Parts: sequence; C-alpha cells; structure tokens
Amino acid sequence: MSQLRVGLAGLGTVGVAVVQMLERRAAEIEARTGRSVKVVAVSARSKGKDRGIDLSGVRWHDDPVALARDPEIDVFVELMGGEGDPAKAAVAAALAAGRPVVTANKALLARAGLELAEVGEASGATLHFEAAVAGGIPIVKTLREALGGNRIERVSGILNGTCNYILTRMADEKMAFDTCLAEAQRLGYAEADPSFDIDGYDTAHKLSLLTSLAFGSKVDADAIYVEGIRSLTLADLEAADELGFKVKLLGVAVRTEEGIEQRVHPTMVPKHWPIAQVSGVTNAVAVDGDAVNLTLVGPGAGGAATASAVVGDLIDVARGNGGFAFGLPVAALQSSPRAPMQRHEGGYYIRVAAVNKPGTAATIARRMAEEGISLESIVQRRPPRPHGASASGPDDVGVILITYATTEDAVRRAMAAIEADGVIVGEPQVIRIEKD
Repeated sequence: MSQLRVGLAGLGTVGVAVVQMLERRAAEIEARTGRSVKVVAVSARSKGKDRGIDLSGVRWHDDPVALARDPEIDVFVELMGGEGDPAKAAVAAALAAGRPVVTANKALLARAGLELAEVGEASGATLHFEAAVAGGIPIVKTLREALGGNRIERVSGILNGTCNYILTRMADEKMAFDTCLAEAQRLGYAEADPSFDIDGYDTAHKLSLLTSLAFGSKVDADAIYVEGIRSLTLADLEAADELGFKVKLLGVAVRTEEGIEQRVHPTMVPKHWPIAQVSGVTNAVAVDGDAVNLTLVGPGAGGAATASAVVGDLIDVARGNGGFAFGLPVAALQSSPRAPMQRHEGGYYIRVAAVNKPGTAATIARRMAEEGISLESIVQRRPPRPHGASASGPDDVGVILITYATTEDAVRRAMAAIEADGVIVGEPQVIRIEKD
C-alpha cells in the first residue's frame, strides 16, 4: 500500500494537532483512502523546542521553501501564517513543482490566492484551504462541491470567534467591552494586539474567499466594507435585546443588481434566527441558494477544529480528489462590479446623545424626513455616552432611533446634517439591522 508523504511547515498549536490527529487516526485514514498518510518532514522556527510530539525519524528543514521543494514529499502543508514570505514563497514553490498544497492561511489566500491558484493550474497541482475559513466547518467544500448546482444569492456568517465571544459575554453577563476583551486575551481567544480580529479584517479575509466560491468572482478583499466592534457599548446590546435582536459581527456577501455587495460590520439580527443563537467562540455560515438554504455551525478556531479541516484536505489529496481551488479556473472567475456600500438598503439602529433644548427632537426628525427616512420608533434613555463623545452636561438625553428600510447613503447624509446642526454630542452609534 502506498504512502502519502507529508511535508509540514509550522509546528504551532495547529501543526502539532495535525501530527497528533494523523497518528491517532492512522488506521481509519488508511482504510478510507487506501494509503497511509504520514508526516515525513517538517520546518519550524525552533528545532529544539519541546512540542509534546515525537519527531524522531522526521526530516528537519530550517527553510520552509526548501521543504516545499523536497522531492521526497508528496504534499506540502503550510501552517506558518502571514500574507507574505516565507509562507507565500513556500506555497508557490510547492505548487510550481507540481506538488499539492494544503493551507489554513486566509490572509495569504485573500491577497495572493488567485496568483497561487494559477501557479497550481499551470503545473497540475491542487490548492486546498478548508481550514482557512470557519475552522472545523466544511464550508469551502460545501460551496465548491455540494452546492455546485445552486445559484447562490447570499452568504453570510459569524467568521471570527474572538468577536463572537466578546459580544456573547457582553450581552449575557452585562460586561463592558474592555473587560470582555481582557478576559478573551487571558483565555487565549484574543491576541495581545487584537486589532486584526476586533477591527473586522480577519472576517473580511475569510469573506473574500467565501464570496469567490459562492459567486464565481475573483477574490477581492479590498472591495469589502469593514467595520469592527470597538465602538459597541453594553447599552447597545441591552437595547438590541429589548428590541428583539442580538448583535453579531457578520460578514455578508449578497448578489445585487449593481454587483456583489460585500460588508463586515456589527449587525442586529432577530433572536429567532439560527445565527443569533450562536454564542462564544463558535462560528456559523448561512448560505441562501435558489434550491437550498442552510446554516452550518461549528468551532471556528482552535487546534483540534482547524486540524480536522487540514486532515480532511489531506484525505482528499490521498484519494486524488482535486478540482479548481475556487471552483472554476482562475481565467473563468468574473471581475464582478462592486456594489457601493452607500446603496445598501435595510433598517438602522441609531443612538445619539441629544442636547436637551427646545427644537432638538424636531431638528432630528426634520433631517431624517429630508432624506426620506421613516422612523419605526424613537426611544429616550440614558445609556453610556456614544463612542467618541466628550464629557457633557447633565441635560444631554440618550435617544435611540429605529428606522424602516432605507439606504446607507440617506442615513449618512441625515446624520451629517444633524451633527452640523449641533443638536447631538459626540459621534452617533449606527448599527445595521437585518430583518425577516
């Protein structure tokens, strides 16, 4: 029986978990594929580090690019991370040599995925990246293979466990954002510098890959409108709860008449929606097609979950399952027009600190009416000050506006006019609402 010889670059949490899973499930994998799958060569930053795994008999490469070119491996697994070298150079080298690649590197694929897929197409090597999006959820294969007969209209999801953990703790335990972030860092759910996660860029990278798979478009991370969760307060989550919503950081790609609209931002979703029930570090992806609508839920990160996706790809390689990385040849992927965020339509939650003086409410209502915005409700309350607000007098009044469906552009123009009128203090808080 033949052996699939694996070269693995990166022995962090995921890399170690892959080695352990391949050893633990060796008999079952061999029975499924007709081949044994074994790590025979590795590369990492420190050779002498104790990682809790036995690497005796495994060849060591100081240079991951040299590992990728090693003629005695059959498949290259890249788990180093980073959108540049050495990850990019190593993946390109393996593909150019006609060697299949398995990677979990969403940042690399968001920036250079098409370029690398072309290298693989030229040499006949396949590029696999199930682990790059939503951890253990098999969304890549679902979009690329299982739903191939559908016309996808929308794909959306909770794609970052750090943000979902923070929002869950804030809502459930009435904790402030900074407190939840510190707890996430203590537990290892957030990095020491959490910007990539909480500012929405991790979600955007993943969404760019899902968009390409769902719509047959070229990967374009720069086309995504990105807004993170830093400005959210406990008052916003409490208001959402009272209104029948949960707040989630969503990545959304939807087919429109203008093109593909791609956006990442905090969103109020109805409590009865399946995605609203997803808590903690769990991820979820919802797909709306013309034949099938489904929601997949599962662990979005962690060694075991990500290793599961990597090993799944290795099983595909062992079986000889290939196909195009993004479902179509790179040359067949479309350059879809970008749907401008200003044309987005939906309901909006707007929280402001209004100056308590005669005419304030009338001014706000007039500016909204001038932009054709109808208000579903106006609620007065005293939440914590809006993001960016300076200290003010005791007479400021917290006001929450809920709009009927309107456009992003109309809301932006109305809020700019209201700010210019001097009837609110600080920056308004604006959260988009998804409804049935």
